[in-house]
Parts: sequence; structure tokens; C-alpha cells
Amino acid sequence: MHNPKKTGLVLTGGGARGAYQVGVLKAVSDILCEAGWTAERNPYDIICGTSAGAINATALACHADNFGEGLQMVLKIWENFSVEQVYRADSLGVLRSGARWLSLLSFGWLLRRWHANPPNSLLDNTPLVTLLNRMLNFPRLDAALLDGKLHALAVTASSYTGGQHITFYQSEADIAPWIRTQRVSMRAQIGVEHLLASSAIPLMFPATPLYCDGRREFCGDGSMRQLAPISPAIHLGADKVFVIGAGRLHEPASDSAATARYPSLAQIAGHAMSSIFLDSLAVDIERMNRINLTLSVLSAAQRSQTQLRPVEMLIIAPSQRLDEIASRHTGSLPKPIRMMLAGIGATEVRGAALASYLLFESSYTSELIALGERDALARRADVLAFFGVATAPPQSRS
Repeated sequence: MHNPKKTGLVLTGGGARGAYQVGVLKAVSDILCEAGWTAERNPYDIICGTSAGAINATALACHADNFGEGLQMVLKIWENFSVEQVYRADSLGVLRSGARWLSLLSFGWLLRRWHANPPNSLLDNTPLVTLLNRMLNFPRLDAALLDGKLHALAVTASSYTGGQHITFYQSEADIAPWIRTQRVSMRAQIGVEHLLASSAIPLMFPATPLYCDGRREFCGDGSMRQLAPISPAIHLGADKVFVIGAGRLHEPASDSAATARYPSLAQIAGHAMSSIFLDSLAVDIERMNRINLTLSVLSAAQRSQTQLRPVEMLIIAPSQRLDEIASRHTGSLPKPIRMMLAGIGATEVRGAALASYLLFESSYTSELIALGERDALARRADVLAFFGVATAPPQSRS
């Protein structure tokens, strides 16, 4: 019996940068619909996500029986975002989390009471729980997996307790867990707690306790220690993988050395965030390309002696620097957040990389959605080829 190739979707991490992914997905859906596909058809057998990408991935997986409906829901949320839907931005909330956390860093050693009850993070993401419970229909996900509308869903998190990078996956298929160096996988009934853990940007949002093989472990953002972001989709059976990045894969060398100033705290933090969220994807893509090239020069007999297999990839990543876009929108943040970020230089152009992960405001997210659409439409021929549509037939009009 012929088994059709399985298509995987990989959505990487990046906080508010996740809006870009939605723009790309919308344009790809439009391209496929123009080519004769129905909007309801789910193009992806396997959906994998990390951090904000895990939330997008799960929302789409919950609508695998009507992908267009799910995409429109996710698009509407990102187009109308405000930070209050993700973390507390009122003065009291900022004082209880951010200001208290920063004060602990400065004076905590003087205040014995903070040793017993230290703040957990810079920001309080309690509102995100409400949003996730409203947007996600997990029984619908279970039904889609049971009915074969979706092969597998995977979200990743990083364990502060055990130090391992963990992929939690849900599938009705007989998929054995895999173990690699500092990377493990676990079959799980994915829920809100997994998404809170996967999207817990380090230091910004609190870690979430998860039970891993009966052990309680505190987990944070899945982008941390993620050495191979494409790997889960392949382990789950993908023969070809569509990857949407959250940052440019190749940055030109800076030409500003002559006017360089000492980096602000936000600039340093943004650099660290980029290392966590962006760098591993480019490295993994290079690794996959090398494997594909090596397999292409082996004979059939030689390929049969290895567990490696060729994997077709389509990669779409931002054509512009998202931190530069963010620098134009920091003024849309609520005043308490803006003042707190200004104190560490995150509202300046050179510190805007940090803000680009936290700017859950519609002016910014809408611009990222539009950029994602343009970037995907510019790759129309590649999209059609990847999904096996060589030429789009003329669109019928009633």
C-alpha cells in the first residue's frame, strides 16, 4: 500500500515575533487556495512548535479538521493583540513583578525576607492563561488525531531542573520516544501547562512545573538548548518540512564599529535572546543540507546501510530585521512597561531587539504579519513546488 509523504510544519520561537509566522501561513494558504485547494484542507500532517510557535502550532492543530478556520482565528488574535492579553502591564502588576525583581537584583542581599519569597520573573504572564483557555479546544485536537486529520503535534520546553531539552508529542500513531544528547522526547496529553512552559521566555516569564516520567520538573522556553529545531518533525515521520523562522537567517556584518558605544543592558539581553531564539535554526538548516547532499551521492545500497533519509525543506524567514521594526513601535507599549524597559535601554534603537520579543501590540504584530505575507508571496513558485503543485490552474470565478 502506498504511503503518501508526510509534510511537517516547524514554527520556531520568538515571543511577539510569532506574528510573522501567521502572515507567512496566511499567504501560503492563499497561494494553495488559488491553486485549487480548499481552505479547510490541512496541508500539514505533523505540526511542531517552540515558544510562541508552540502556541500557534497547537491552535492550528486544534483546527486540523478545518485549517482555514483555525488560521483565521489565530490571525484575528495576532492582528488585535495587546500586551495585557499576555502579561500584566498595569502599574501594580509591574511593581509586583518587574520592579520587585529588579530591586532584588540590586538590594535583595540586604533584605532577608526576599530570600524566602523571591519574585519568579520580570513579568507576570497570568493573562496568557486566560487567552490560551479561550483559544484552544483540546477535545477537538484529540478528535483530529483520532480521525487521522493530523498525524502528530509536538511542543518543546527546556527543563531547568534536569537540564534537558524535552519534546512533548501527542499522536495516535505508534511513535517510539527518541533520546539524543541533552535531548529527550515524551508522549504526552498536551495542555495549557505545556504551552506556558514552552513560551516562558527566560527571566521574563516564570517557569512552569511539568511532570516528566513521574518527576516534577520546572520548565522554561523551548528555544533554550534547542540544538536541532527541525529534528522533532523528522522523528515524528515528516518526509518534507516547512520551517518558518522568527529572524533573518544571515545578518550582514555591522559597519558601525567606528561609532560603537558600550552596549546597554537591553542590548546585551537582546543579543542573548537572539542567541537563544535564532541561531540554532540556521545551524540546523546547514546540517540538514549537508545530510541531504551526502545522501544524494550515495548509492541505493549505501543509503540502505544508514538510518538517515533525505528530507525536502522549504524555509521562509524575515527579509527585514524585526528589531528595527520593533524600534518604531515601542511607543505603543503601556506606560508602566515602557518606563521599565526604558530604564534598561530597550526603547532605544540599539536595544530594540529585546523589545521585539515583548511587543505584543497590534501596531507591531500587524506589520510583522504583513511582512510575512510579502515574504511568502515572493516565494510563490517555491511554495507550489513544495506542496506538489507545479503550476496553478486558472482560478474559477462564479
